[in-house]
Amino acid sequence: MHELGVTFTVIKRVEEVARENNVKHICKVTLSLGEVSTVIPEQLIDCWNWAVNNKSEILSNCELVIEPIEAITYCSDCKKEYNTIKYGKICPYCASSHTWLKQGNEFIIKDVTAD
Repeated sequence: MHELGVTFTVIKRVEEVARENNVKHICKVTLSLGEVSTVIPEQLIDCWNWAVNNKSEILSNCELVIEPIEAITYCSDCKKEYNTIKYGKICPYCASSHTWLKQGNEFIIKDVTAD
């Protein structure tokens, strides 16, 4: 489960930003998370809830909000976009494998809210 490592990376970065801005407590962190980012939202939330309440004073009882980003693939041959989760690498319009992921693997700290 790499979600625990990801959680500690986010916590470390948010704590750094809080200290740089003389913030004593963060009450909410919003992440933008791609559907194919390899991070499982439910596991990330479980790790987050444990870590912020046991390992971080600045983030104690901090809410984690996850905003999903749909995975979209682009076909270089027919120039169309399609849902990656539903169709995978092969274009459903022309059956080409000349495709690339346009969005959906992001992991972004979008917003941090202080008390």
